[in-house]
Amino acid sequence: MAKKMKLGLHTYTLHTWGLGQNWGIQADPRPKVMTLIDLMDRAVEWGLDGLHITGCDLETKDDARLEEVRQAAEQRGLYLEYNFSRDEEFDPRLTDTLADGIAITRKIGGNLAKFSLDIRRPRPLYGSCFHPKVMRQLSDVYDDILAILPLLEETGIRLALENHTETFADEVIWLIEQVNHPLVGACVDTVNSMGVLENPETAVKKLAPYAFCNHFCDHKLSRDQFGIRFHGVALGDGDIDCFKTYQIIREQSPTDRITFEIEWDMGEDSIETAREKEMDACLRSIRYARDVLKIGQE
Repeated sequence: MAKKMKLGLHTYTLHTWGLGQNWGIQADPRPKVMTLIDLMDRAVEWGLDGLHITGCDLETKDDARLEEVRQAAEQRGLYLEYNFSRDEEFDPRLTDTLADGIAITRKIGGNLAKFSLDIRRPRPLYGSCFHPKVMRQLSDVYDDILAILPLLEETGIRLALENHTETFADEVIWLIEQVNHPLVGACVDTVNSMGVLENPETAVKKLAPYAFCNHFCDHKLSRDQFGIRFHGVALGDGDIDCFKTYQIIREQSPTDRITFEIEWDMGEDSIETAREKEMDACLRSIRYARDVLKIGQE
């Protein structure tokens, strides 16, 4: 019998509102015009099941704040997943040690910690899968994960390693298989593989069987005489086959949650206009997930 899927939101979907993180820019953090608690209220209003949050959303990581977040989510019936990074180059608010990230996950009442490997790749990107300089970094991560396996076992928290924009699917799978522990798996992002010139559908097929969680995204490709670039858009507006991707994750992944994410491309818009468009894209993505993909209606 096919499983019924839950629908959650990655807070980066509303990054122009000051949520999620700064990504790709090293400017000052965007002003926060919506708090995490505000977003929880919106999530209930929108009929979502949970949130995938970051250190940016927490604002502080002291015990009192983490308990406040835990209680707020519990009162609203929302699950929480915690997204953190090994060495985030654009927004240090997302960087935690593995031990700290797992502890934060536990204190907010989450049962899943998503970890970005933040591999620094040599050039050229293409054909660099398992490059020696990459393998040295992956070996360091391997040692770090082995050291915190007792903490995962004590807390029951699952650790999901993401195919971030600088990691090939095969490298993530290699690391998971080397660790070889039931609480260590993957986070499959449906567009990130394009950052290393990897076919996104191929990456999803490879990672889905290992994936405890996901970043379910759509991107629109454009090209001119200088090459191509991709733009973050609402689900269903881009060039990713969202229906096929969803079916792969639903049928092959051990998770029962879909976490949608929009990497909204604000272009030349003012921040005020970008916020309006990003919110509209968020709401349209929820409708697409419910009405077209039928998430939660299985």
